[in-house]
Amino acid sequence: MIEIQMVEQIQYIHQDSIYEIEKMIRMHQELDVNLEGIDVVFNLLQKIDSLKEELTAVRNRLRLYEN
Repeated sequence: MIEIQMVEQIQYIHQDSIYEIEKMIRMHQELDVNLEGIDVVFNLLQKIDSLKEELTAVRNRLRLYEN
């Protein structure tokens, strides 16, 4: 779920992942969601983002044919 990078034998979390980690912590603490549930939620959110991108691409193609 979290990508860890190694730099000179030291483990680091990428800066872009901090927001995701904060969301995971809030889900766990405020909503009492377990790790498996958090994984499911994040997978569904990724699928939603993918579908939104696909929908945007299809709309753009449709505009080409309409004009």
